[in-house]
Amino acid sequence: MSGVLIAAPSSGSGKTTITLGLLRALRNRGVALAPGKAGPDYIDPAFHTAASGAPCVNYDPWAMRPELLRFNAGEAAGRDRAFIVEAMMGLHDASVDGTGSPADLACVLDLAVIMVVDCGRMAQSVAALVRGYAGHRADIRVAGVILNKVGSDRHEKMLRDALVAIHMPVLGVVRLDSRMKLPERHLGLVQASEHGELDAFIEHAASRVSGGCDLDAILALAGTGRPDATAIAGLKPLGQRIAVARDVAFAFCYEHLLRDWRRQGCDISFFSPLADEAPQAEADAVYLPGGYPELHAGALSGARQFHAGMLAARDRDARIFAECGGYMTLGEGLVAADGKRYGMLGLLPLVTSFAERKRHLGYRRATPRNRSFFDGPLMAHEFHYATIVSEGDADRLFDTVDAAGEIVGPAGLQRGCVAGSFMHLIDMAVTA
Repeated sequence: MSGVLIAAPSSGSGKTTITLGLLRALRNRGVALAPGKAGPDYIDPAFHTAASGAPCVNYDPWAMRPELLRFNAGEAAGRDRAFIVEAMMGLHDASVDGTGSPADLACVLDLAVIMVVDCGRMAQSVAALVRGYAGHRADIRVAGVILNKVGSDRHEKMLRDALVAIHMPVLGVVRLDSRMKLPERHLGLVQASEHGELDAFIEHAASRVSGGCDLDAILALAGTGRPDATAIAGLKPLGQRIAVARDVAFAFCYEHLLRDWRRQGCDISFFSPLADEAPQAEADAVYLPGGYPELHAGALSGARQFHAGMLAARDRDARIFAECGGYMTLGEGLVAADGKRYGMLGLLPLVTSFAERKRHLGYRRATPRNRSFFDGPLMAHEFHYATIVSEGDADRLFDTVDAAGEIVGPAGLQRGCVAGSFMHLIDMAVTA
């Protein structure tokens, strides 16, 4: 592959906003794009799609097999798209076992790294910082930096002079701008579909990036992709005709998962529980991805056609599978932040609460207890604040360990053709 990884020393450096501005600036030039997001993020990709006009695919160096990473990258970039991937966290930040960093992804996909550095509280120290990140691993290449939150011409000169001494190209300078910040909530950014002025925000970011960055130099690094001819199968499809819930309450669905199911011959339809829509009556499988059901509990509780359609799917033995927020919706009740309990679908004996919050975060290796839904061990990620109030009589779905191999314990529930857990499934696990 050829492409770039937009990385940073740490979260909060501004790499998402810079990436959005870069994608829109290149799109405004007529450049065909293949945006990507490193790691298990399911919010940022929607912003990338809005900025670029192209689907954004996740590339998770811990949870995905290297051959799947390469195939998905080749398929997305093709022969004529600039491949631009935004990193997660800091360039060398990894899971608890020390693997799965953005640097690992750059190595697997042979991506040139562009470092976005928050210079708001530093001057000549930028050289020591960048030198350390660039020299930490010999198997990746830091091709240049974008200096972010620069305060003045004098500040810019001090930063540039320091980087000349270490022979590091400056690919861009973006001045401090209070408008270059996106709103956040408990799982990250507020979703793209909820941002009332998103296009104006992205255009403003694009104008700042266009005015301060060398787009030709960045585009030369991004290059154009080349397809990997070897198709790699991912997760076993839930069925041949899969109905997928999709709206602001159920938005955390990985693009690579849907692409893979389509590649395996599946027909995928979408429905909105918040609009009180039922899954297609012809569907032999229903998938409820994660999202924010806790913010829409009242509407979901009163969505009668949605409830009736889900019960009908269960009664015709369609496979029903849910993750995280979708899993909470399969339960009997959801306690919202204000302490009020709302009735959910009642397809699993589960009551969850967002009033009693506790953060659950980390990679998981999940082994199914039976093969009715999945054939073997899976790689997954868990990130939520909800707690379990009660669980009734149902089979456990998975046995799990974390990224370090430490036992996390049983996870999820299954009752006949209905199953779910708090984990977001990403790929098949490599087995010995």
